[in-house]
Amino acid sequence: MIEASPWWTPDVHADRRPRLMMRNRIAAAIRNWFTSGDFIEVQTAILQTSPGNETHLSAFATEAIGPDGGRQPLYLHTSPEFACKKLLAAGEKRIFSLGPVYRNRERGPLHHPEFTMIEWYRVGETYDQLMADCAELLSLAAECAGTKRFVYRGREADPFLPPERLTVAEAFRRHAGIDLLATVSPNGDTDRDALHAAVAQASLRTAADDSWSDLFSRVMVEKVEPELGMGRATILCEYPIPEAALARPSPADPRVAERFELYCCGVELANAFGELTDPVEQRIRFGADMDAKEKIYGERYPIDEDFLAALATMPEASGIALGFDRLAMLATGAHRIEDVIWTPVAHPLA
Repeated sequence: MIEASPWWTPDVHADRRPRLMMRNRIAAAIRNWFTSGDFIEVQTAILQTSPGNETHLSAFATEAIGPDGGRQPLYLHTSPEFACKKLLAAGEKRIFSLGPVYRNRERGPLHHPEFTMIEWYRVGETYDQLMADCAELLSLAAECAGTKRFVYRGREADPFLPPERLTVAEAFRRHAGIDLLATVSPNGDTDRDALHAAVAQASLRTAADDSWSDLFSRVMVEKVEPELGMGRATILCEYPIPEAALARPSPADPRVAERFELYCCGVELANAFGELTDPVEQRIRFGADMDAKEKIYGERYPIDEDFLAALATMPEASGIALGFDRLAMLATGAHRIEDVIWTPVAHPLA
């Protein structure tokens, strides 16, 4: 087996450079798009007391050593979300961040332990406006790349067409034949046994210790996500409350939340919320997610009390995080995320 040359060798860099330069053009155009829309770019601290409290989110841990030798555990942020929401509580109305974030346990064609995220917030505006933002950014990236289509592993999408809007419940019915909302009550409780039976009937593997969330994720990964964003982008919206820890409930149906994800060519690009601003409910959701995390991974992350305090005064807002490297990858026709990262993190030795 012949090992590939490092990315920094001149011949490899020469092959990579056209896509990297295209990445820069896309980033510059996106920054201009935000500033022309009266957004303020913010740079948030990477070191945080909590990296976030989602069950399957894994962080890089470190510590700060004070002048007196005292030690404080810290984490590299997995998203600038908590810091951005504190800025909303401070009075900012439209902000965006374009910078690095860090996630552990992630590496592959679509994952990299350090990647670039675009995150933006609109105070007093609904998450429907974020859907319109996504459509504009897709076409903007395509224009910068000089392409009329996004391609990934044989899948294609037209970035200039309006995205399809599809609820999670509709997607489960269409692609798996499952009535998902029949397993969720109006107060957010879930019927694990009912979903287990439906998943088994859909010919998907199940295990005796699968939780409702495990089953939901399996259907998403194996049946739903591969079908999204074909021909045009898909906005997958109205996630069940148990799968939307940071989103407010939908006024139309208490079983679902104001959360959507953007897909293109079967690739998830963005995750958006009508933001939850109830600190009591948020603490309950964080606690439940950390209990699940401890059960699965044997660890839990602290809750950012400062964030919950800020949440109590944060105005109604909508926010979204978009994976910039994945967008650049689709726009440039790259086969893997590392092809559009200037200096990829070294792979561990075998």
